[in-house]
Amino acid sequence: MRQPTLFYDDNDSAADPRALQAIGEQSDILYYRTASKSVLNGPATTGMGFWSINPYVGCAFGCAYCYARYAHRYVMERSGAASRLDPRLAADLIEMPPWLAFERRVFVKENAPHVLRKGLRHGSEKHLNLLRGESIVIGTATDPYQPAERKFRVTRGILEVLAEHPGLSVIVITKSPLITRDIDLLTRISRHSALSIHLSLITLDRELARKIEPRAPTPEARIRALARLREAGIDAGVNCMPVLPGITDNPHALEALVKRVAEVGATYVGACALRLRASARQRYLPFIDEHFPHLSERYRRTYAYGRNPGDKYREGLRLFFARLCRKYGVESSSHRDDDETEAEPPAVDQQLSLL
Repeated sequence: MRQPTLFYDDNDSAADPRALQAIGEQSDILYYRTASKSVLNGPATTGMGFWSINPYVGCAFGCAYCYARYAHRYVMERSGAASRLDPRLAADLIEMPPWLAFERRVFVKENAPHVLRKGLRHGSEKHLNLLRGESIVIGTATDPYQPAERKFRVTRGILEVLAEHPGLSVIVITKSPLITRDIDLLTRISRHSALSIHLSLITLDRELARKIEPRAPTPEARIRALARLREAGIDAGVNCMPVLPGITDNPHALEALVKRVAEVGATYVGACALRLRASARQRYLPFIDEHFPHLSERYRRTYAYGRNPGDKYREGLRLFFARLCRKYGVESSSHRDDDETEAEPPAVDQQLSLL
């Protein structure tokens, strides 16, 4: 039995004769059409306490730590005989390592808005569940505002559907300032539904960000997007996720990040340490070997028996961010009471810079 996953929609289908045909090209990235029977995945599929929507399969941003890179394997499994595929795609998915195919061969769910509108018809079971307070999270496994969105506008179409349904709880996760294009729709949604934008930002260091997230927008662009969203009255905060041990966990750099996003009005800051899933190791550990060889052995030792670093590191990180959020007047996503975060272990700053 296949395990629940955030990587794909269980009901995706390539039965549509137009599916999996090349529909666009950008530098070394090819875009393919894929058809979906359902784009709104419930908690039973995600394994989490929310519904998810991913307008694309694959992501051009190429973040070294991304856990969702192996989605293409499932696309192939559902596509049937390889002879039905575009010949270039059939060859690429055999010859390309899965982690590379994920960022170079992106699948576009062109029919997603239409399918979502059908699934959310008023009074349907999905609609009623969402009205009871269950959240929809857009962008759990692929950025909904990656470069493909400029042309294909699938995410905008999805937001147009959600704007037709009052009383929802909607979260959008992205690294891209392209989200500000849709401020008109986001404003409409926020008038009658709970809406929160989570901008991912792990460092203010432009060169470091380019190394870790090679095709993602610059930190400065994300800060400007945050400011625009807040100026429009839209709830928007920052996910400093994942914090990469030994790389982005310098205490002074983290404090500068929290201070900066607070200055432009971030409504919250969330943080967690890198969870190194098995599906991400084949890309991330060689990346460490190449760019941070002095950390190679320590990473392998730290993540040898699980996806998380040690409890002491994670607790130190949580307490450190809670302290920063109090200092700069930003809500911490941990939602812990102040008296629970006072008992900081000694020398927490030094702990954060080490595995």
